[in-house]
Parts: sequence; C-alpha cells; structure tokens
Amino acid sequence: MTQLVKVQNFNVSSDGVGASENQSLEHPFGDAVDPGRLFAWAGATASWPNRTEPGGTRGLDDYLTRDFAHNIGAEIMGRNKFGPQRGPWADHEEWQGWWGDEPPFHTPVFVMTHHQRPSLTLSDTTFHFVDGTPAEILAEAKKAAQGKDVRIGGGVSTVRQFLDADLVDTLHIAVSPFELGTGLRLWDSPDDLLDRFHLEVVPSPSGVAHHLFWRK
Repeated sequence: MTQLVKVQNFNVSSDGVGASENQSLEHPFGDAVDPGRLFAWAGATASWPNRTEPGGTRGLDDYLTRDFAHNIGAEIMGRNKFGPQRGPWADHEEWQGWWGDEPPFHTPVFVMTHHQRPSLTLSDTTFHFVDGTPAEILAEAKKAAQGKDVRIGGGVSTVRQFLDADLVDTLHIAVSPFELGTGLRLWDSPDDLLDRFHLEVVPSPSGVAHHLFWRK
C-alpha cells in the first residue's frame, strides 16, 4: 500500500485565509479569525468527536469528519499550531499544547521548531520537537508512521512549505462562504495548484465547498 502525505479537513475562507496575525491564548487562529465559523460544518456533523448531544448532520461533511483519522500514522505541524509562544521554550514544562491530557492525534506528532525541547507524551500521543527541512522531517514522520499515511496538520505556513517542496500527495480544503480579507493565505486561488493536482469541488448543504486535490 502506498504511504501518502495528506492535508485533511483544512479550513480556509473564500479568499484563501486560514489564520490571521496576533495569535494568542485567547485567539489561537489570530485576532481576526473566529474558528467557530471556519469549523462550523464539521462541528455540526454526527461524527464530530466533541459532540455532547445526539443528532448531527450526515452526508459528505460527516464522512470527511469521520475519515479524518483513517490510516494516519503520524502528523506534522508547525510550532504555531502547537502553541502561541515564540522564541526559546521558557515554559516547556508548563505548556503542553491546546488539547489537554487527551490530544486528538493518537499518533506521533512532529512539531517543527528551531528551538529544542524534550519530547512530550500525553496519553497515546507523543510530540517530538524537530528542526530541519520539510523533506528531512517528513522522512522521520514516515518512519514513525510504520507504513501508514502522514498528515500535514497545519497551520497555513506549514502546509505551504510542504506544497512548495512538492511533498504533498492529496489535499482536502474546506472553503467557507465568507471572506476574511487579511491574514495568512493558503492560496490566491485554488487554481494555483492545478499545475500538479487534479481538482474536484463538491458543494455541501452546510455552505462549504470541499476542494479535493490529488496528484496528476
């Protein structure tokens, strides 16, 4: 079975913005982005892992939410997805990510950073803090994934790095029907990727348009 490098359920506005400036504890996606708007389609599904009440939508949105963890053996994320800090890890024993004692990954996670920090294990997720090129870090993640797929988890800058290095096999980008105007932009247009990828756009009753890319 082919080991794929995947971007899954990655959320952007209709003008391609996935995060804004001034990330903080209060604003994990920056001060101009309400994550509730970007993630509303997934949060409304029957398979949303944080659902506390019965019900929820079915259909494609639910399938993509349920499929998020399928055959994933490792994740790569940027430091800014792990937390809002910059520079040396002055509080590395205190800050353990946004997710509490039960992170949702259930795999090894490789956090890209120029500042060393010991690995951290919470439940069945181990975070490794690594420095290197996208290709070098991907090689580590593929080994840790033991034949399963590797997910590039974000944020925007990290996904762009792996796209620019031509290391991504498939992408699912959920495009919400509103503009943010400014911020970290995944693309100027999804057509930017058509030199390397096929693209099918599937609209959903939730209002998002699921952009599915796979290599030519």
